[in-house]
Amino acid sequence: MFFEYFYATPNKNKMRKVAFFTEILVEDFDGASRTMFQLINRIDQQNFRYFFIYGGGPTQFRDFLSYKVPTFKIPVNDDYCLAIPQLIKKKLELALDEFAPEIIHIATPSLLGFFALNYAKRRNIPVLTIYHTHFISYIAYYFKNMLPLIKPTEQWMKRAMNNFYNKCDIIYVPTKSILTELQQIGVQRDGLKLWQRGIDTQLFTPRKKKTSYIQQLTKNEKPTILFVSRIVWEKNIKTLIDIYQHIQSQQLDYNLIVVGEGTAKATAMQEMPNAIFLGKKTHQELAVLYASADVFVFPSVSETYGNVVIEALASGLPCVIADGGGSASLIQHGVNGFKCQPENAAGYVYYLKKILSDPALKRNLITAGLSYAGQLDWTRLSQQYFDDIELLADKTQDADLAWAN
Repeated sequence: MFFEYFYATPNKNKMRKVAFFTEILVEDFDGASRTMFQLINRIDQQNFRYFFIYGGGPTQFRDFLSYKVPTFKIPVNDDYCLAIPQLIKKKLELALDEFAPEIIHIATPSLLGFFALNYAKRRNIPVLTIYHTHFISYIAYYFKNMLPLIKPTEQWMKRAMNNFYNKCDIIYVPTKSILTELQQIGVQRDGLKLWQRGIDTQLFTPRKKKTSYIQQLTKNEKPTILFVSRIVWEKNIKTLIDIYQHIQSQQLDYNLIVVGEGTAKATAMQEMPNAIFLGKKTHQELAVLYASADVFVFPSVSETYGNVVIEALASGLPCVIADGGGSASLIQHGVNGFKCQPENAAGYVYYLKKILSDPALKRNLITAGLSYAGQLDWTRLSQQYFDDIELLADKTQDADLAWAN
């Protein structure tokens, strides 16, 4: 039943009321979902009341007020669905009016996101959003067979992003490079706020190392290169295939383990017949893989942040990544990993060989990576988020009082 909404038991105490809009409300769906749930799992229901409006996800979300919006599958990516709030616009607006949110949290500038933004602006409700997805970087992949459309689509996307983000009160961005890029396309600096992602260092830790697990998967004791991501073309899977082929042509005695699912997986399996494809893994399984592999490779430039890179660093796994996108801000070249020209497969292989042939270098990279990851505490970052929710609500209340006087 798409249209039903459900009320949690009301709390008699005064609470901040937040309407939270997201396309997908599934905890381990992708990096953006995992970030959202780090906040959701820390909601103090004595002080905050949340109303979740979403497309993909359960009919009822835990004991929160919930509203599931009709969706349809995105043709270019079967993994994702798109919520269509216009189909139930009046019902949804009535539910929101009854809830009377003080703050609107929007995960994505989608149809649902623009619906939420327009609702907020009409009712003078402040908006907080987190920049989860680097949309512009996806266009070249989705339109690779329609080259004349790439530039116009990029220009349209920039206008749409400006139209959305410049109407938000707070935009969390994960890295300085993404903040600068958003400014360059016209997003105003006032609303942009640097808010890095955290890492659970109890889950992702070198203590999870289990060499026998890797040997069980590979049936050998060779050095193991690990790649973790959705296996879709916008993650630069073509370069991953090129890296594999360089390794094969140089007859390097390495294993390559690929973790993830996606539309490019079938082709990748054909092009990398000796690689080990494990499909999607849980956080607990990933933690063991990170800690037990020898080096992590990640050629994607479409990340706003790169959760998998931080997970690898926290697990004591040296990284060789693309010098592009949000992930590049996480690696200091030669200190806690190496960065390569995004499509230069030979460059990745050079640094993979360098790490795997130099134990002292590998130890130094691991030490620096652990030190960097140890600074990223989810408890502190989530508290900043809830403090900003309070701040926005207080500003609105002050403005209402000033208007009344």
